[in-house]
Amino acid sequence: MNSPLIQLLVLAAIAVFLILRLKNVLGTREGFEKPPLPQQPAQRSGPAFEVIEGGPDLDITDHFDEGTPQARALAEMKRIEPSFNVTEFMAGARGAYEMIVMGYERGELDDIKPFLAEDVYDSFVDGVAAREDQGLSIEAEFIGVRELQLEDVSLDPETKEAEMTLRFVAELTSAVRDSDGKIIEGSLTDAKKQKDTWVFARIMGSDDPNWFLVSTDG
Repeated sequence: MNSPLIQLLVLAAIAVFLILRLKNVLGTREGFEKPPLPQQPAQRSGPAFEVIEGGPDLDITDHFDEGTPQARALAEMKRIEPSFNVTEFMAGARGAYEMIVMGYERGELDDIKPFLAEDVYDSFVDGVAAREDQGLSIEAEFIGVRELQLEDVSLDPETKEAEMTLRFVAELTSAVRDSDGKIIEGSLTDAKKQKDTWVFARIMGSDDPNWFLVSTDG
């Protein structure tokens, strides 16, 4: 046999041997393989900071000092109804004040009746009827609540009825027109400051979430 041909066959056999050995050592890969994930740092056990339990409820102490009758009433209200939140109540009262004031000014009592105690609604009806009998109408625009303070809180331990007394200071423009449309009182441009002390009431733990306006002492 030709010597060069023998050399070529020997080299080919060596190449096949090396390929088989390399395959056995490395194994095979099929398809796309994800790169190895980086090592994650070990997670700490326990909280990163200490939580102090049993501290004051800021939702209450923002309004009344600990140990006062009002603070104790609020704490009991929260015990009866855990979802109750004073800050959220104050935000709702702010919106209710604007709605009720403007409903009365415009004589649109049907819109605010669901939020009024019966005697308060009756007094509003009488007030609106009296000015209509005189041919008067009111044109008003609400500017905003400038101050809002929770002045008092009480809770009847038997009925679970809570009462929240709030002091409002608001600004609005209000003008009274006669039957001819002439402004006889107030102004459409000069804002006036209005102060009211209102009491809202509700049975804590009841299914009805609405608070009712039960007093409007100005």
